[in-house]
Amino acid sequence: MSTLKGHPKGLYLVFVTSTSERFSYYGMRAIFILFLTQALLFDRETASSIYGSYTGLVYLTPLIGGYIADKWWGIRRSIFWGAVMMGIGQFLMFLSASMLDQVTLSHGLMYAGLTFLIMGNGCFKPSVSSLVGQLYAPGDRRIDTAYTIFYMGVNVGAFLAPIVCGYFGETGNPEDFRWGFLVAAVVILLTLLIFETQKNKYIVSPTGEPLGLVPTRKTDAQTDKQEERPVMSKQKKMRNAFILALLAIGLVALFYYLFEGDWIGVGIYTACIIFPAMILLDGSLTKIERDRIIVIYIIAFFVIFFWSAFEQAGMSLTLFANEQTDRSLFGWEMPSSWFQSFNPLFVVLLAFIMPAIWDFLNKRKMEPASPTKQAIGLLLLSFGYLVICMGVKDVEPGVKMNMLWLVGLYFIHTMGEMAVSPIGLSMVNRLTPIRFASLMMGIWYLSMATANKFAGMLSGLYPEDGKAKSIFGFQIETMSDFFMIFVVMSGIAALILFLLSKKLQKMMHGVE
Repeated sequence: MSTLKGHPKGLYLVFVTSTSERFSYYGMRAIFILFLTQALLFDRETASSIYGSYTGLVYLTPLIGGYIADKWWGIRRSIFWGAVMMGIGQFLMFLSASMLDQVTLSHGLMYAGLTFLIMGNGCFKPSVSSLVGQLYAPGDRRIDTAYTIFYMGVNVGAFLAPIVCGYFGETGNPEDFRWGFLVAAVVILLTLLIFETQKNKYIVSPTGEPLGLVPTRKTDAQTDKQEERPVMSKQKKMRNAFILALLAIGLVALFYYLFEGDWIGVGIYTACIIFPAMILLDGSLTKIERDRIIVIYIIAFFVIFFWSAFEQAGMSLTLFANEQTDRSLFGWEMPSSWFQSFNPLFVVLLAFIMPAIWDFLNKRKMEPASPTKQAIGLLLLSFGYLVICMGVKDVEPGVKMNMLWLVGLYFIHTMGEMAVSPIGLSMVNRLTPIRFASLMMGIWYLSMATANKFAGMLSGLYPEDGKAKSIFGFQIETMSDFFMIFVVMSGIAALILFLLSKKLQKMMHGVE
């Protein structure tokens, strides 16, 4: 098999494809909250709710897309149609921003654009992520590094996107947001062109067989020869279906009451419990497989707290950059959307450093297990918000904060992200039975769907003059109060996960 610098060339095709697709997504995301508040004139709380619902659904639909890829389409077809739908969605956003004087039409086009973006992302994201692991033989230690390289590609696109789309879209003229969306639409077409012309040559297995074709009914016998797979009777299948139906009805009623009729939130939070339960009830799982899947679920639960705080970057932290951060550089004012480029820039830089640190520790038999790395990421996230709390604590009303505080937060958060995201993707790949590959990747993203919807709710607590806001009886009066929510939340989650790490490591049954 042809390789480049020790890795299959297919990895670098996936790298380029992901870079252009993520440019499209993050370019739109960089200006979206500003578009909602400055062009469509939503208040901050409503804008945060729309943003959270959109990004939550973006990470929910990979569950459906992963199932479609595993059962019918295959990875290649899912990537193609995902890119097509995202291109349509970006163009509809362009039309929405072009018709601001027709409020009803503009809003309708915006919601239609979001719908296509959500569906396209659902097809594309789990397929391209699971493809990385399939380029390598089972047990290949290069997979962790491969996911880090893949993650670097994602962040190259995420770095360039806010700069380019922010430059064209965030000009101070609300009508110019359309140009940012149009750039994102054009770039997604590059994804189609690059992948479709090169996939047959490079997307192959270690033995040279094509990957990502329409799936056949293969089993995991090759990887689990030592265990006979259980078979579930019809009675048990009916019992499980009945249990899932009752659970779904109960959860819908509970979440409808808690979230006062927010059906998107109801759907996301219900799915976050129902779909993982459905896989655990699958009668074909062996005990080892079930234990490993439970490990994924437990870590995914804690990752919700990480991403709900981390994803404030596109919401409250962008509003904070726009309104309360001194963005002046030598007489020029940096667009607030550009701050979203600091995180992917730091990711690209740390992508060379973090794997070297893990390898250094591994050679000395000191490398932390995956659950411990996730806990370290949460702790770093908490520390990043503690830094920004210190920065805003004594700032007088009306005085803008030096941008270095916000840049420092993004750097610390990026270190935490590098301990959570690429390691998490690799862990899911290594712990998941092959027959559930795309579906389990979708469930991993389901935790991020829940986190993004939760992030929108938390962003709605952003202080506004004349509006009293509180959480669990704690009054949110200052920016320091607001950021302290994330210090406490992620700090507690980190501590609990540290305490659980050894138990989780045992349940991984030798997979590190």
